[in-house]
Amino acid sequence: MTAQAHGRTTAWLVGALVAAALFGNYYVYDSIGPVADALQQQRGFSDTQIGLLNAIYNLPNVVLILVGGILVDRFGAARMTLWTAAVCAAGAALTAFSPGFEGMAAGRLLFGIGAETFAIATLAAIADYFGGRSLAFAMGLSLAVGRLGSYGADMSPTWFASAYAAGWQPPLEIAAAIAATSLAASALYWWLDRGPRAARAPAAATAERFHPRDLLHFGRAYWYLLALCVLWYSVILAFRSTFSIKYFQHVHGLDLAAAGEMNSYVFLAAVFATPAFGWLCDRVGRYAPFLAFGALLLPIALAVMALTDWSLWVSTALIGVSFSLVPAVMWPLTSRLVAPQRFGSAIGLMWVVQNAGIGGANLLAGWLNDRASASAQNPGGYDAMMALFGTASTLGAVCALLLWWSAGRRHQEQAASARAAA
Repeated sequence: MTAQAHGRTTAWLVGALVAAALFGNYYVYDSIGPVADALQQQRGFSDTQIGLLNAIYNLPNVVLILVGGILVDRFGAARMTLWTAAVCAAGAALTAFSPGFEGMAAGRLLFGIGAETFAIATLAAIADYFGGRSLAFAMGLSLAVGRLGSYGADMSPTWFASAYAAGWQPPLEIAAAIAATSLAASALYWWLDRGPRAARAPAAATAERFHPRDLLHFGRAYWYLLALCVLWYSVILAFRSTFSIKYFQHVHGLDLAAAGEMNSYVFLAAVFATPAFGWLCDRVGRYAPFLAFGALLLPIALAVMALTDWSLWVSTALIGVSFSLVPAVMWPLTSRLVAPQRFGSAIGLMWVVQNAGIGGANLLAGWLNDRASASAQNPGGYDAMMALFGTASTLGAVCALLLWWSAGRRHQEQAASARAAA
């Protein structure tokens, strides 16, 4: 085997381990939604408390995630992946085995402290080993396997029916066990990364000391992308991972298994579509139009779901395409908008505001539902929540269109400069 082939093999092995680690991380994050109704019925949790279990994941990262991105730049992706996977496993265990709400909230807080920096480290790992070589495809493939974790969490009421029949706790114990597999995959990646570095992409650069003024050098396109990131993820995660299963049960009359299955198809579609869209973007080389199209589909899907009597399959299909396309484009595009040695810091800044948005959306949506007494007996109580998500997703689509316009202008300016030089 040639050195080049050996390096390519190592890169894909790293990609497989990162994807396996992401699977466990996504499963644990989405493990709250399927037990939300049980927590309400069996433990008396309000929608505000259920929203807090996911919001508290995001709130510390409003500050810590930028620090996490800097740490990834400074200590390397492999080391930070291992360290944060250990924190995530501890948080999942605390959530599952705590006797009260306070302990569960502390577990989700600990999980959140580790999980977002973990996600930055895994993206940096793919960028480190692939660089310009099929980067969008490799990122899309790893995210696709991660989405399988979300799909598994949504399908868990069907797959682990006996666990759900035993109450709220056994499903969360399963999530803690899956978090342990994520830690094992992260440890294997860290061990592999300690070997020869021939597999690393030529674009990988040595980290430099971070200075806050470096953020001022990110261009306009990056700031449009950041705004889209916070608005789009605030909707997709607060709705899909916290309230959608209850919404399907109370508004559309589905039982728990059917609601979880319907929710899961978005993730199942992403398993196949995300790497496909990544491959297409690598070949075409134009990211902004794809990003704008994906962002526009989300408010359309929410409008169909809330304002029409159309089958849930229509809105689920639209959300599935959006959920597949936007992440497949967003993170490779970020790596092209900033210098390689600042990738972790750029992602960290995006996730600072993203986590503020997701945490705030979870809390606000829960408060709106409680204020309107949203329930199976009062399905109209969910209208304010859906209006909130529709407004935020529409603003995100506007940011995506501005990014496309900005990218088009920059492309024209570069072409004009090339003609002048010729």
